[in-house]
Amino acid sequence: MDDSAFMCKVLNEIINADPQLEVAGQARDGRDAVALAESLRPDVITMDINMPHVDGLQATELIMSQNPRPIVIVSSESREGASTTLRALELGAIDFVPKPSSGIDLDMKKVGEELTRKLKMAAKVRVVRTATRSKLPAPHPPVPVSSSYASASAIAAQNGGKFPIVVIAASTGGPAAVTRVVAGLPKDFPGATFLVLHMPPAFTKQFTLQLAEIASLPVKEAESNEATQPGVIYLCPGSHHLRLSSTGKIILDAGPRIDGYRPCADVAFESVAAYARGLAVGVVLTGMSNDGAKGVKAIKAAAGYLIAQDEASSTIFGMPAEAIKTGVVNEVLSLDAISAAIEKRVAKLARLVPVEAR
Repeated sequence: MDDSAFMCKVLNEIINADPQLEVAGQARDGRDAVALAESLRPDVITMDINMPHVDGLQATELIMSQNPRPIVIVSSESREGASTTLRALELGAIDFVPKPSSGIDLDMKKVGEELTRKLKMAAKVRVVRTATRSKLPAPHPPVPVSSSYASASAIAAQNGGKFPIVVIAASTGGPAAVTRVVAGLPKDFPGATFLVLHMPPAFTKQFTLQLAEIASLPVKEAESNEATQPGVIYLCPGSHHLRLSSTGKIILDAGPRIDGYRPCADVAFESVAAYARGLAVGVVLTGMSNDGAKGVKAIKAAAGYLIAQDEASSTIFGMPAEAIKTGVVNEVLSLDAISAAIEKRVAKLARLVPVEAR
């Protein structure tokens, strides 16, 4: 669904060029999109955001509340495009493919492989009605990172400067899942939290702002060479891998993709395991691929703790399934239970820090 005749033509060519895909219909605006979703009942829908009459956000909300179908957003990487795409994911869209900045024919075809791969994956997803968004705490002013968190600082001081470190990894379906987990963490949370999602740089920057609206803790994009602080949530930029130095400082690596990903969750898990040892908590949420499976083994080998999202609440049970298959995951939980489980584990670690972790 795209209001640009040219873009519709390009999308048609990309989709029809794949022998496993076929275009069943086209809509020029959001109203047409909603009507065709009901009459054609397609396996998957591509959706633009900027459309006349009814825009992509409104169309997504109507489709997901009336005749839910898997939706892949095709949008701009601009700040505005990133913001609306993330809102569409909250409303029930499965995934997104960023349009090239120039939007010309050849550039659009460069994303053809990613688009067809995500369409095939989305077509297999069991969608549910999302007539109303999941209840989250009301938005509040972002919490500055410089705010004083006495309990977290005191715990770090009494444990030789060490404190629990949580790493949360996610991919497809990740923004909505991570939003829910972050919203459930309390303002006196005594650990540092790192978020690693497979998202472009423009999207991680915007996602940081949106998380800050609902979190009780300060949220920021991680910066190279900054010292990790308890009580802060750090989002790994989409342009870098994230590691921790031997002194707990953040290292951002703009090197090549690892196993197809940048950022790579395995890299973050392995680095946090090496630094935090038994104070590490790894969490693997919804996503396609096996990213994180190597990392969970590293955390377990360092006496850390592992949580994976269950199949029923996952958009794509790829990353959690691969993590569970390693046999090292301590808890497999529904999305709504994960925040409490993280809080419980970190509170225990804050009280009883293993000697080897100091």
